Amino acid sequence: MEFKIAIIQYDIQWELIKENMKFLESLFNKIDSSIDLVILPEMFLTGFSMNVDRNSVELEGEEITWLKEQSQKKDVAILGSLAVKENGKVFNRALFIQPDGHIEQYNKRHLFRMGGEDNYYSKGIVRTVIVYKNIRILPQICYDLRFPVWSRNKNDYDLLIYMANWPASRQKVWDILLPARAIENQSYTIGVNRVGKGGGLDYVGGSKVIDFKGDFVCCLEDQSNIMEIVSIDIEKQDAFRKKFPAYLDSDTFSII
Repeated sequence: MEFKIAIIQYDIQWELIKENMKFLESLFNKIDSSIDLVILPEMFLTGFSMNVDRNSVELEGEEITWLKEQSQKKDVAILGSLAVKENGKVFNRALFIQPDGHIEQYNKRHLFRMGGEDNYYSKGIVRTVIVYKNIRILPQICYDLRFPVWSRNKNDYDLLIYMANWPASRQKVWDILLPARAIENQSYTIGVNRVGKGGGLDYVGGSKVIDFKGDFVCCLEDQSNIMEIVSIDIEKQDAFRKKFPAYLDSDTFSII
């Protein structure tokens, strides 16, 4: 089963929601109906901002309405994270928007305390697996990458996705941990990062798709705005897991 994905790595204009929407719409217009899923970076309309009063959106707001319209118009699912305000709290929330208007959600569990994220955002508590076109998808956000227990594959997902604003100063960690997650979970793993400058930090991208053996399907050019189309083959992954079912020997654990 082939699943076609568009990865968008770009320079998020700092806290300029309208400008980022305009830029993304120009890219969405280039997407055809053969694409199943578009993946955007973390906080794709603002950058990794702690200014939640200015930058948080609501599920019934115009930004989400716009995303639904883009998804429906192109008949493609869209995944990315935003600062979402709900019931007096703000979450760094991954939104999986489907063409029929249905939205699945995941709130970032591991908040980046070194950047003060835990002072402004509420912590997620639910690990979420999304099923779309018979593909089981586990969304994760940036700092989650450092915590392998949270992403451990219990043979309950097919595709692991990290949306990030991962700074250039720690790019080596990004480059090492993404293939590690793919290998240990025997899963296609995608990391989508931003480029440019934002909030005083530099970002060089390094977005990549890695297969279930740890081999690179594609690596996006650093420091470039780019949209890359890739296909993954879940049947090949299933065959490999059947031949080499390491997950059957994994340890059991509970998360507290």
